[in-house]
Amino acid sequence: MKLYAVTAGAANMYCGSCLRDNALAAELKKQGHDVVLMPMYTPTLVDEENVSDAKVLFGGISVYLQQNSALFRKTPWFLDKLWDSRFALKAAAKRSIAVDPKFLGEMAVAMLEGEAGPQRKEFLKMEHELRQMERPDLLTLPNTLVISMAETARRVLNAPILTTLSGEDLFLEGLLEPYRSRALQLIRNRVSQVDGFVAVSEFCKRLMQSYLNLPPDRTYVVPLGVNTKDLAMRENRTDGVFRIGYFARVCPEKSLHQLCEAYRWMRHEGGLPPSRLEAAGYLAPEHKGYLDIIQKQMAEWGLAGEFHYHGSVDREQKVQFLRSLDVLSVPSIYAEPKGLYALEAMACGVPIVQPNHGAFPELIQRTKGGLLADPDNPISFGQHILRLYREPGLRAELSQAGSRAVREQYSVQAMARRATEVYTAVAQGQQAPVLAH
Repeated sequence: MKLYAVTAGAANMYCGSCLRDNALAAELKKQGHDVVLMPMYTPTLVDEENVSDAKVLFGGISVYLQQNSALFRKTPWFLDKLWDSRFALKAAAKRSIAVDPKFLGEMAVAMLEGEAGPQRKEFLKMEHELRQMERPDLLTLPNTLVISMAETARRVLNAPILTTLSGEDLFLEGLLEPYRSRALQLIRNRVSQVDGFVAVSEFCKRLMQSYLNLPPDRTYVVPLGVNTKDLAMRENRTDGVFRIGYFARVCPEKSLHQLCEAYRWMRHEGGLPPSRLEAAGYLAPEHKGYLDIIQKQMAEWGLAGEFHYHGSVDREQKVQFLRSLDVLSVPSIYAEPKGLYALEAMACGVPIVQPNHGAFPELIQRTKGGLLADPDNPISFGQHILRLYREPGLRAELSQAGSRAVREQYSVQAMARRATEVYTAVAQGQQAPVLAH
């Protein structure tokens, strides 16, 4: 199969969607498919071999300039190449830029307006790029926020188009009015312009079908997959220190503060002896104050010496971090559609304690690799984690089950097999089979 896949770069952040897109493209290539993975906005940052193209569609600097000034919507393309270069985009990604909520709304609407909006020049550049290539069997878009690209792509390539669903509802719900309503209307109006939608979990499928009025018969599930080649089972330590881990973006919606509250309850009221709460993950400039508050609170509780933030980690550091844990927990207050970090932890034999919402109920039901706690309830998380501390036999059972199930059901090979099944059917104008459980 000849596949043209677009992936949305996330600057200097390890993004779950970028990791998923890159891993899928790499495995499809390995299985003999002809795949072009084309980043948009910025080059992608991944923790494995990056198989994305050197070019970047909709260069982030050009998009920003054209959104802010009509002058840049008329500059010749050869000038745009100065700031659309991979070097310039990487340099810009390293800088901290304050994001105005109003600008985010305007930008979202502009992208969804497509060729009729302020980003018309970028859509014309995309058309020029597509005309230089051989027609693919299928084109995939990274999310519904860029579904407007389908109109241009179909006119040029006349190829089937799929759009991935990866939790963009969180972004849309965070937009100010009238941008939120306008963006939703534009997406819903363009649903008929693509041939189908690919959700990363059953939960994501149900949520986005309702949220965007998607046709059930054209919405498919391709579960996440992780490369387990270096995600070896953790070894039993002899230091006797119980280590609780958090591995995700450090931000209020991922709720590191609630895990800290759970830890305080376990230590002060639950009978947990001195242990360790280890955290790692991307920290955006706007959330540094959030982490400062957490660290101050842990100090006030007399637990500063038991909490450590490791920062953003690369692949080798991530594996080492996960294998050092006894349990992992990220008490997200929003219903996550993915949970890639949960799969990686279980692959390393680390049991998880996750909120009973989003994709986590189906992940834990299928893997038997963790426990579900009441969402937005630190004591519930504390009780489940404390149970794993007190019951090493249960901890070992969950460890073995989770590691085995991830390799069987959520490997990158399994993801690629299911994606091929869906992609082939859609490319042939057929309805893909329902995912077998």
